[in-house]
Amino acid sequence: MTPVEEEIRTAAPGRSHVRHRVAALTVLLGMITYLDRTSISITAPNIMKDIGLTQIRMSFVFSAFTLAYAIFEIPSGWLGDRIGTRRVLTRIVAWWSTFTMLTGAAWNYAALLAIRFLFGAGEAGCWPNVTRTFSRWFPLSERGTAQGFFFMGTLLAGGFTPLAVTAMLGHMSWRLLFVIFGSVGFLWAAFWRYWFRDEPAQHAAVSASELEWIEKGRMIERGHAGDGTPWTKLLANRTTALLCLMYFTQSYVFSFYVTWLPTYLKNVRGFQSVSLGLFAGLPLTFSVPAVLAGGIATDWLTRRFGLRIGRATVGGSALLAAGVCLLAGTSTASPHASALLIGLAGAASNFLLPAAWGSCVDLGGRHSGTLSGTMNTCGQIGGFFSPLVMGSCVQWFGSWNMPLYLMAGLYGVGALCWAWIDPSRRRG
Repeated sequence: MTPVEEEIRTAAPGRSHVRHRVAALTVLLGMITYLDRTSISITAPNIMKDIGLTQIRMSFVFSAFTLAYAIFEIPSGWLGDRIGTRRVLTRIVAWWSTFTMLTGAAWNYAALLAIRFLFGAGEAGCWPNVTRTFSRWFPLSERGTAQGFFFMGTLLAGGFTPLAVTAMLGHMSWRLLFVIFGSVGFLWAAFWRYWFRDEPAQHAAVSASELEWIEKGRMIERGHAGDGTPWTKLLANRTTALLCLMYFTQSYVFSFYVTWLPTYLKNVRGFQSVSLGLFAGLPLTFSVPAVLAGGIATDWLTRRFGLRIGRATVGGSALLAAGVCLLAGTSTASPHASALLIGLAGAASNFLLPAAWGSCVDLGGRHSGTLSGTMNTCGQIGGFFSPLVMGSCVQWFGSWNMPLYLMAGLYGVGALCWAWIDPSRRRG
């Protein structure tokens, strides 16, 4: 354990808890993110029927969001590093809320494709800027838990959304549903802009003892605020490359859970109505306790054994378990066993999220927004191809199993990456 980590482990926390209110706001943000993002997977059959879309065209609608998200992720993460997350997250949430509402106004395929692309462009950078916020507001020993609570909020909303959307579609059109969901984000953006500050020292409610606890627990940062981003050092780091490859595999499969899983459960496993909404949400519902446990686990292991073991043990074991569960869920003949195992696979893969995003803060320091944006861009590239591969395989070959076996294999590749990931070897 390094001297910095030992000092963090033995220090005492401050008396005020403004950082916990910051965490609560990011949890709410995560919930709004997935409320807007996952609703389209449940409304897809209605949209396809109303606008007249084939399965391939709907795949491109899913992927249009992810493509834009990938393109603008690094610039938005970098912008948060340069001007602060108060302004950047306000812009992000207002933008995506606007295009969530406009989704309900789409009148044909081209319009829907453009709206979802612009929706993705607006939401890009949300998670890197949350990570940047945690790097300023939380000491090293609390970042995994903070990330765990954030992702718990996103997944809680993601698991609840299929049930909520299924119930709401019985009383309103899918168009009105998007208008209602999109309006929620504007309230969050207004409060964030009013209350939040980029640095704990700038917030009047932060006590001297809490400020000392936060600043003492932040890892030593090199350089000055005006320095440029050390792209060469960040991207040449082996851990950066492995984090990007690992996150590609994780996000490729996760995209299936929030796009084609409801259709798979309906067409292949025979689920209908309420049961469909319940089982389609299992990967995200099961992930709620899993991701919080992952955050607590990675912090506990980090305090006892250091950063590398604390992050890599959680990440590698999570993806290995996810691959086994997904393989078993695809192979079993029982519809209910299949849905449960796929749900467990999703939970296992999300168990690693605090370790992965915490590694970006550990490795990137004051450039954590840029580094986490880079990792998430690679993840979104995987998310872009996933619906296209799935939709193409089903339409051209009539097979759901082949792409699912591929996903299980990708989990194995991601697990292997963690054997060489070492966030303690910091650059920049």
